[in-house]
Amino acid sequence: MKIKLILFLNFIFIGNHVLFSQENEDNIDLGTFSGNIQSIAQYYQEDSLINAALPVHTMGFNGFANLNYNRGNFSAGVRYESYLNRLEGYPSTFNGTGLGYRYANWKNESLDVTIGSFYEQYGSGMILRAYEERQLGIDNALDGIKVKYNPYKGLYLKGLIGKQRHYFDNGMVNGNGIVRGVDGEIDINELFDTLADSKFRAVVGGSFVSKFNTDNVSSDYILPKNVGSYSGRLGLRYGKFRFNGEYVYKINDPYPDSQDDRFNYIYKNGEGLLLNLGYSQKGFAIDLSAKHTDNILWRSTNVKVLPTDLMIGFLPALTKQHTYNLAATLYPYACNLRGEVAYQADLIYKIPKKTKLGGKYGTTITANFAVSYTPERNFIDDMNSSRNSYQTSLFSMSDSILYQDFNIEIKRKINKKLKFNVNYFNLTFEDRAVLVAQKHELIHAQIAVLDLTYKINNHHALRFEVQGLWTQNTNERITLSNGESVIRKEDQGDWVFGQIEYTFSPHWYVAVLDQYNYGNTIPEKRIHYALISAGYINGPHRFSFQYGRQRAGVFCVGGICRAVPASNGLTFTLTSSF
Repeated sequence: MKIKLILFLNFIFIGNHVLFSQENEDNIDLGTFSGNIQSIAQYYQEDSLINAALPVHTMGFNGFANLNYNRGNFSAGVRYESYLNRLEGYPSTFNGTGLGYRYANWKNESLDVTIGSFYEQYGSGMILRAYEERQLGIDNALDGIKVKYNPYKGLYLKGLIGKQRHYFDNGMVNGNGIVRGVDGEIDINELFDTLADSKFRAVVGGSFVSKFNTDNVSSDYILPKNVGSYSGRLGLRYGKFRFNGEYVYKINDPYPDSQDDRFNYIYKNGEGLLLNLGYSQKGFAIDLSAKHTDNILWRSTNVKVLPTDLMIGFLPALTKQHTYNLAATLYPYACNLRGEVAYQADLIYKIPKKTKLGGKYGTTITANFAVSYTPERNFIDDMNSSRNSYQTSLFSMSDSILYQDFNIEIKRKINKKLKFNVNYFNLTFEDRAVLVAQKHELIHAQIAVLDLTYKINNHHALRFEVQGLWTQNTNERITLSNGESVIRKEDQGDWVFGQIEYTFSPHWYVAVLDQYNYGNTIPEKRIHYALISAGYINGPHRFSFQYGRQRAGVFCVGGICRAVPASNGLTFTLTSSF
């Protein structure tokens, strides 16, 4: 299979060269090819100390190649995918090798038509978002027809119909449900010539999305085959101020819930409201956000599927997406699917350069606060009749916290050779709702990070990173294997992380890191997770490898997460584009 793929890519490169050559010689436009390829192979080793996953095939492989062709108003493309066998932690619905995406598109100044596979988003995505997040194993591309039409300046219309990609089995396999949607947006300043140069900008829009689904297998309930949802949105800007708001309403869409009978096949309508207010100027910016969601997540099926399968709508995350290891992987934010009331404030301030506090190059301070609660619900006794289950109202929140995050970052360049980042995080994490930690309890954690980069010369640089995480003591006493009685710390206790990275540009880097659970209440679980990695970069081409232990945890992007099992072994990654 690998040999066939290499020959296929060689054909692409050679064919591309021939087309360009003919265009240059005969002055004939035969179009252009572009694309990219990525492959990840991981060889697994047994490691009983960390309960590392050891599949019977001992090696996992994920790969894909995109090929796109463009000539004038016409474009087309395919994606070839291969999971032989899929990497551990990816959805079990990824198997085999074949085409996972194909499309053809034609467009001019006012009309844009796509047939085949496509991605799309209406507004914030709460009502519809067809997207791919390869790192999470998410791909809910629609397969059908999409049309965009701009009949008049300032007026933008969209329409689509299709089935969602459900899983991959030697090729994409669509779900049975049909998704239908229309969207309209008016740019007031473009529509009226007298407002074209106004400092006040306004955009209004609305969407309607419905699904038709016959996956109704319940003999106990009458499940609707057609379910509709609508939304309205508004975007305003004046000078340095901006405001965005969107409201989404979804009619009853019963779905199974095996964890809580109060949410199992309920017929309550769902709604979501997302608000954002921002102000920015040179050296200063502030953003304030608020979100209310209740029973708003919906799928193109009424049959229980994997958490990220067949999702029509998307729940936007209202928190900062962390990149430092301990903050990003131990207690990551995951949107609550049943609903939440959330707020966020984000502040950026740059102390001017050549001042006493700012230093020669200036100092940037970023502060962020995010909090999420479950909505206040008044449960009613109607499960034998209308099955609405409960009543709630917009932004009415209970005292049950889901997540709270306060973090601050300070960035400063000392001189031409040395710069640093200092970070502090204070987290409150309710894992009885998220279920990603080892101990499902309310967890309080503090994290500190120091990140130093030293530029040796124009081609060589060293980066040093150290992180620490500390949890609180509980009221629970446990007895250790040696008979000693101690107070247990929350979840896995305290961690330390260290990394040294050496870059010799423009092509090479090497890094050594270690995570150590030094503060685990149980001494036998105080384990090192050491890892070495290196890579070569040459323009659009990148090759890297890593060897060592990876801790079991959760990987999240935008509030959507997947579990990652513990592993020990060697991983190779190759990415390239043309």
